[in-house]
Amino acid sequence: MNKLFLYVFLFAIILTTARSTHAASLVADLSTDQIKIDLGFTGGRVLFYGAIDEKGKIVVVVRGPRGPTTIRRKSRLAGIWVNNISTTFKDATSFYQVMASEELDEWLPLSLREKHQIGVEYLDFVANGNLTLAEKAEFQTALIRNKQKLGHYGRVEGRVELLSGRLFRTDIFFPANLPTGIYTLEAYLIRDGKILSSQNTPLSVSKSGIEAEIYNFAHHYPKLYGVIAIIIAVTAGLVANAGALRR
Repeated sequence: MNKLFLYVFLFAIILTTARSTHAASLVADLSTDQIKIDLGFTGGRVLFYGAIDEKGKIVVVVRGPRGPTTIRRKSRLAGIWVNNISTTFKDATSFYQVMASEELDEWLPLSLREKHQIGVEYLDFVANGNLTLAEKAEFQTALIRNKQKLGHYGRVEGRVELLSGRLFRTDIFFPANLPTGIYTLEAYLIRDGKILSSQNTPLSVSKSGIEAEIYNFAHHYPKLYGVIAIIIAVTAGLVANAGALRR
């Protein structure tokens, strides 16, 4: 089946349902509502698609589960680089991506970007401890940089395709080292600097198979898991050393 025909068909169904129930002017869905991470998981793409019944621009924001994140700053001590100062951000977003139908800097008001935290530079981080504004900015920049290296924060905006001015779609890539938990995909329909409609769609990311068993064991029995990990590492080292000596 032609993809364009498929989207038109989906749009007709979604929009008819929305109008009949007096729903909002934006409706969206995912090609799958869950990602299972096993030993063979190398990353994957999820299709996020939807329809609008008013003209406007589309912004999609993907947010991962939130939690404490510690950032450490290194300094040179006696010729050796060591972790000197650290801070913990209480409720940092683990994963963050932004997609838009047009480049945000060209049309999206600063007030909306700040209010809805659209763009990594507008994310709100709350740090533990008494930091000066300069120190907080330094640690926050380091956090964002580390997340971008991991592929957990987008470096640039992704692209949302608008088809016939009424259908939209975007492919979202999730890397292999994806944090688990409940993700939220926020879709906004914006016109003349105002949000006309929005929708939040959940996505579940969880481990499965032996990966899940190892993960659960490590969290329920961390000390025993640590001992086993050390034994495995030492054994592997001895085996490798013995092999090298035979040569």
